Amino acid sequence: MRFGKILYLFACLFVVPAYADVDCLPYKLTPKVVLETPSWSKEVVQPFEQMELLHGNVVATFVDNYDIVVDITNIEDGYCVTLKSVYATVGYSDFLVQIDIRNAPESCTYNAILSHEDEHIRAYLSVADDFKKELTDSIYVAADSIPPIFVRSPNDINAAIDELNAELQAHPDLILVKQKIKAAEEIRNKRVDQHDRGQSLQKCFE
Repeated sequence: MRFGKILYLFACLFVVPAYADVDCLPYKLTPKVVLETPSWSKEVVQPFEQMELLHGNVVATFVDNYDIVVDITNIEDGYCVTLKSVYATVGYSDFLVQIDIRNAPESCTYNAILSHEDEHIRAYLSVADDFKKELTDSIYVAADSIPPIFVRSPNDINAAIDELNAELQAHPDLILVKQKIKAAEEIRNKRVDQHDRGQSLQKCFE
């Protein structure tokens, strides 16, 4: 809940402007949005517990971070905290490939399984690339929809910044595009499995 609204609810106890947030509207800015895709790394491990012998697994780490810059304007009764810029880092940062320990490193089966899992990694990365514009647009819409927040004290500015960031990430457009990303992940990973008929693995047993 915004600090200005809290003050309004307790107006009988405090003498403050009832429309403090409205007074901040003239200070609203057109937000700048910068979206970056994180650099990624791959680690291949062989767990001690046995997996499916000829099927590997990829665990993808999805990064979803938003740093915001605000503009602070001193007005008669307090401060207007206005969203100015959003610096977002969204995408895949790490891939953990798991291969059954019974497949010796650099063996034919090991390399065939690793090659297949690399196809899954490329599928994840293609999702991040294809949704970059839509994600940028959704962040902009979310940021542009957020009005400035009024606070009485400088001590409340950090809380206002946290609230602006929370409102940004809770915006329906941003939530929707991330749901689309998750759906695209499933579809493209299924395609990888459907297109791979195990020819590389078959050659290992000829």
